[in-house]
Amino acid sequence: MDFLHINQKVWDQKVEDNYIWSQAVSSEEVEKARKGEWQILLTPQKPVPMDWFPETLIGKKVLCLASGGGQQGPLMAATGADVTVYDYCESQLGQDLYVAERDGLKIKTVQGDMRDLAVFEEESFDLIIHPWSNGYVDSVLSVWKEAYRVLKKGGVLLSGFSNPVEYLFDLRSMMEGKLVVRHKLPYSDLTSISKEELQELVLDEGEGICFGHTLEDQIQGQIAAGFVIAGFYEDMGGTALDEYMNGSIATKAIKL
Repeated sequence: MDFLHINQKVWDQKVEDNYIWSQAVSSEEVEKARKGEWQILLTPQKPVPMDWFPETLIGKKVLCLASGGGQQGPLMAATGADVTVYDYCESQLGQDLYVAERDGLKIKTVQGDMRDLAVFEEESFDLIIHPWSNGYVDSVLSVWKEAYRVLKKGGVLLSGFSNPVEYLFDLRSMMEGKLVVRHKLPYSDLTSISKEELQELVLDEGEGICFGHTLEDQIQGQIAAGFVIAGFYEDMGGTALDEYMNGSIATKAIKL
């Protein structure tokens, strides 16, 4: 099954539906960012600490990786950064172009797979922003390796992702607010549930095909790629697990 194409179509619809990760920032938010008042999200609610960013973003080359939607990219551009937004969904990229045209920002958009950054040369960027999106691809290790390759020495990778513990539970039961342990990790919508469940609980519900990567792949995967983890926090995950634990993780990684 071509999960990339399916997920692309799902996100096209999410843009139409004004989904939370597709809601373009307002002109007021852009103007505040121009004055130095801004914050971005890697996870559903908790803003990224300001000390995770360089002292100044003016002239810094920033890659918003799998980060279309008109949110992180425009705010980074408003601070004076040289921004490229890279995403597989053209509609998500369209949100960034919409804000850029509306508010007079310079943003470059490139369509592509987060696992393959061959269009960029080595050591092209000072900062990569990668919010809560690698659960939509089957291999996260290639994401980390490519991010490391295109970052300059001393560059920073800011990432958000789901705690894989949520994928232990039966999806239908979780949608009903019940936690029933069912699956082994790593998880895949393509192999961990039946074709009937995939159609009924994922595709018919307008959700993308997801993969639950292990914490070893998410965190040790960054370290193995060459990064040093220099920051970490947790946030809510937007599932029934929120009553018991934070289901999202954010990391700051540095290429030494």
